[in-house]
Amino acid sequence: MAYALYQIIVILLDVLWWIIIIQAVMSWLIAFNIVNMGSDFVRTVMTALDRMTAPIYNPIRRIMPDLGALDLTPMVVLLAILIIRQAVLPPLFGLV
Repeated sequence: MAYALYQIIVILLDVLWWIIIIQAVMSWLIAFNIVNMGSDFVRTVMTALDRMTAPIYNPIRRIMPDLGALDLTPMVVLLAILIIRQAVLPPLFGLV
């Protein structure tokens, strides 16, 4: 039972990892004007990604210093996911 719960948490962390990666790539494509926010599809995808990540990003953004146009919040979240997945979960579930 514990291993099944461990696997579910790992899968959810993997999904969150890819959501953050896709959002970062999409924001770069928009910033370099490769894709246009005038497109309904692009706007819908970005809105959905923003709504999925905002609850995770907002507490971290309150703590981090303002660096202007540079937002390091996704990198901090990806680092936290990596630490949780590799250093916290295995000992917590007795898999070490």
